[in-house]
Amino acid sequence: MNKLEYVIPVYNEEKCLPELMSRLENVRNKLTELDVHILFINDGSADRSREQLIEFTRRYDYVRVIDLSRNFGHQYALTAGLDFCDADYICIIDGDMQDPPELVSEMLAKLQKESLNIVYGKRRQRQGETLFKKVTANAYYRLLNRMCQLEIPRDTGDFRLIDRKVVDALREMKETHRFIRGMVPWLGFKSAPFLYDRDARFAGDTKYTLRKMLRLAFDGMFSFSRKPLRVASYVGVVVALGGFVGLAYMIFLKLFTDDVVPGITVILTAISILGGVQLLMLGVVGEYLGRVFEQTKQRPLYIIDNIYAGESDER
Repeated sequence: MNKLEYVIPVYNEEKCLPELMSRLENVRNKLTELDVHILFINDGSADRSREQLIEFTRRYDYVRVIDLSRNFGHQYALTAGLDFCDADYICIIDGDMQDPPELVSEMLAKLQKESLNIVYGKRRQRQGETLFKKVTANAYYRLLNRMCQLEIPRDTGDFRLIDRKVVDALREMKETHRFIRGMVPWLGFKSAPFLYDRDARFAGDTKYTLRKMLRLAFDGMFSFSRKPLRVASYVGVVVALGGFVGLAYMIFLKLFTDDVVPGITVILTAISILGGVQLLMLGVVGEYLGRVFEQTKQRPLYIIDNIYAGESDER
């Protein structure tokens, strides 16, 4: 019998977990043709999520919990789950139930019928999200796809069903700055979208603040594209050409006209523009250098405090 395993990162989701576990249990009871297991990754939750997850392992022998030593972040918690899962099919899903776990049966049917390796959830509608988030997300993915050398599907997150081959390939990718929704299409396996309507969050508040979303956006951009460096070069050329044109114009005025160029105004303006551009370009270069620095330290991506499993879970 083939195994299907849910990989679910959790961070402060105590209000969602009981309902999520109930729905997952219903899915398991219906998918009798598969051996369904559930792997939770507690990403340093500060509420009662950890206690609830440990209780699940006592009540259900098909539940495992990886308890990280602190909050490492969603992408690292997800990486831990992918490193420890050992099923034939893996469903990546978040713990807030915006992505319905019941859809896994339809996604699996599509994957098997079309001989795919990846079926990724593509959102038709996004309930409970602000207009600002929808607009900025759409603009970001358009920009990212123009800058990168691969196609990252728009209106998607990490919700997807993948097979064993994809998981094994992801484990070979050791980069420190993780952007899994870009790493999966980079692998190049056969994939197709699964259209669905994303629900509003079941309870609690989103853990992806604006700061975290920006950090994830930068990870995606700087991990899969060198174009920011090229843009820095282009801006430098444009500014230099503008400086030469301005210099030529001032020489022309000095030699052939009676007009006087106001010196202090021109100097201050030029210094402000050049200084701002230089700092901006240094920041772009610094992003890449910082990532190289982090990668060379070769620190582990996450630290596990403990692993909990149901008594009859032989893994």
